[in-house]
Amino acid sequence: MGRLRELDDVILAFKAATHSGGPAGSTLIAYGSTASPYVSVYDWAAGFGAKYSNPATLPTGFANGVTFSSGSNAIAVAHDTSPYVSVYLWSGGFGSKYSDPASLPGSDCWSVDFSPSNNDIVLGSELTPFIHAYPWSSGFGTKYSNPATLPFASSWDVDFHPLGSAVALASNNVPRLSVYGWSSGFGSKYADMASLPAGGGRGTSFSSTGDDVAVGTGTTPYVFAYPFTIAFGFGTKYADPASLPAGTTMSVDFSADSTSIAVAHDSSPAIGAYPWSAGFGTKYANPATLPGGNGQAISYN
Repeated sequence: MGRLRELDDVILAFKAATHSGGPAGSTLIAYGSTASPYVSVYDWAAGFGAKYSNPATLPTGFANGVTFSSGSNAIAVAHDTSPYVSVYLWSGGFGSKYSDPASLPGSDCWSVDFSPSNNDIVLGSELTPFIHAYPWSSGFGTKYSNPATLPFASSWDVDFHPLGSAVALASNNVPRLSVYGWSSGFGSKYADMASLPAGGGRGTSFSSTGDDVAVGTGTTPYVFAYPFTIAFGFGTKYADPASLPAGTTMSVDFSADSTSIAVAHDSSPAIGAYPWSAGFGTKYANPATLPGGNGQAISYN
């Protein structure tokens, strides 16, 4: 059963990005949902600003993932209906929709990410091969070959290493967090970590330095983090946070300076954050005004 059918929430994706074409110093927030127009973008400058006009050609279904390219020249939406991915030119608003890839993903896509160089785009999907990648240069190139070792279940989240030399995915089945080398296509899968995450993997994130990688899961302690190096892969699992997330962690993200890590989870208070310095620090106090509903996604700007 797919993600949307397991969850009652409407907000499925939330992304902050460097702004292009709006008020000075502002950023963008993109929101994906289960209702038309499925993707919406707002200015953000210490609060919600004006909403941009909807794209002329809407995504064809529920938006499960949304992300801007580096520099915010394009915005990609992963969705649950063919062609499963829609990418738009972004220049102070939605531009034309890029042509669909020649080789479409064969099932619902849950997540999408551009490489740091914007030369590639990767998608996580519900059915085998569970992950799809394409060259990107103002449009989709020919699909890369599947990884030699496929994930074992739906890829709920994908994230490129900040150097662009690896890609991580969180999946429903063991090992729940997998990392592949990347160089214009999938390289070898890194050996699994010695201490595997428990429960289905939901969200994953590399730190901005690439020295650490985290995954949110559906079983206590709900968030797992490991040292990581391109040369050697996973290190020894970091100690669990002293104050655990309250439930299934759907999304996790490191801050841009790698000094904190935030989680969104499916039980109140729905959001949490910890200092980060080679491990979890003491949990920050919850926001005075808690978000409503269950946490689905989280992103630092």
